[in-house]
Amino acid sequence: MMIQEGVSLLPYNTFKIETSARYFSILSSVSDLSILHTRVPLLVLGGGSNMLFTKDFDGWVIKNELKGIEVILENADYVLVRVGAGVVWHEWVLHSIENGWGGLENLSLIPGSVGAAPIQNIGAYGVELVQTFHALEAYHIASKEVHHFSKDDCKFGYRESVFKGALRGQYIIMNVQFKLSKKPDINIGYGAIQQELDKMGVVEPKIKDVSDAVIRIRQSKLPDPNQIGNAGSFFKNPSVSTEFANKLKVAYPGLVSYSNIDGSVKLAAGWLIEQCGWKGVRRGDAGCHEKQALVLVNFGKARGAEILALSNEIIQSVQDKFGVHLEREVNII
Repeated sequence: MMIQEGVSLLPYNTFKIETSARYFSILSSVSDLSILHTRVPLLVLGGGSNMLFTKDFDGWVIKNELKGIEVILENADYVLVRVGAGVVWHEWVLHSIENGWGGLENLSLIPGSVGAAPIQNIGAYGVELVQTFHALEAYHIASKEVHHFSKDDCKFGYRESVFKGALRGQYIIMNVQFKLSKKPDINIGYGAIQQELDKMGVVEPKIKDVSDAVIRIRQSKLPDPNQIGNAGSFFKNPSVSTEFANKLKVAYPGLVSYSNIDGSVKLAAGWLIEQCGWKGVRRGDAGCHEKQALVLVNFGKARGAEILALSNEIIQSVQDKFGVHLEREVNII
């Protein structure tokens, strides 16, 4: 594995922030893991789609490009597939759909890599990664051992896992195992999927139809990172008590909310931000997207610190207007 010095990270983050790494390497083989050490800070990159660089990284950036897709178990009902952490997430989703394996179609077109998906417990349109996750293997940097993590071991939560908490920075995910259905249940009850299927003239949708609908929806309201720098949803949807949500609905009848399994209520962060007047606001080259207030964007040469400052203003305004605290979904580096 080659170690480079003073490498620009602009090509490796979807916000298109110009920062640099003191050291930089591409991880393409499991055998390369043995040379890693913690004598300098380490940062593992997947697709670079869920982070905001606010300064140069004075350490070693590892771009995870471990590949491979392998069926390890199959029967009449489901298939178990091991996927390399460096596989592009959307390419893996399309591969599963082409093979008739259901479960990931609602997660189409999410930027990033397979290895980053469980760290964040990615989710969209009523589906989260945890629903198809089976296990993963990860390299423990300090002990140089490969450890196996079950679903319970990962301690998944809403956009959370043990890898964002107690074990942050201690492991490099090597591969992820998915359990996908060969007799898929179609999930079209969230958001505008049904309306989009109606526009497409689809009466009895298959997983490919759901994927196509999700792609069309995302492309219609989310900016393409290849055209304008962004990291997708910048904020998490906050959860509040039912009592508090009901009070908000009295004051704001248009409040967008969803019931959680635990009895709490999830509020649409994008709606809250839009009501505070942020949609389409631009501060220099940092801004809030004109079609989706949940997305912060880099119009060209914004610094990470400028986007972070904008997010702080948004958080404060939502707190002042609604009494609701927003948390960032994006990792700040």
